[in-house]
Amino acid sequence: QVQLKESGGGPAQAGGALQLSCTASGDISTKCGFGWYRSGPGKHRELVALLSSDDHILYGDSVKGRATISQDSSKTTLYLALTNLKTDDAAVYMCQRCGYWGQGTQVTVSG
Repeated sequence: QVQLKESGGGPAQAGGALQLSCTASGDISTKCGFGWYRSGPGKHRELVALLSSDDHILYGDSVKGRATISQDSSKTTLYLALTNLKTDDAAVYMCQRCGYWGQGTQVTVSG
């Protein structure tokens, strides 16, 4: 089993930036991708960014050019930096790995 814990959410200002972290523990496989998804009010869950097991990166269309995904050298902590925040970025951000999901961290954007 894999446990995922997100952190770094909270209130943010439009035009500002945020950084989220997701720490994985348990039976972690390096063969799985590690990704960020989000679910906003009245919206379906969408991909934000995905880091594949061989380090290929995929960004969702709504964050391209504003998002940066990265991980630590141990590949147990995943980061997401998002700049030039928009009100549409308000959502619960969740990380996913090997089919497991974290509880999510809420991001609100005002302004």
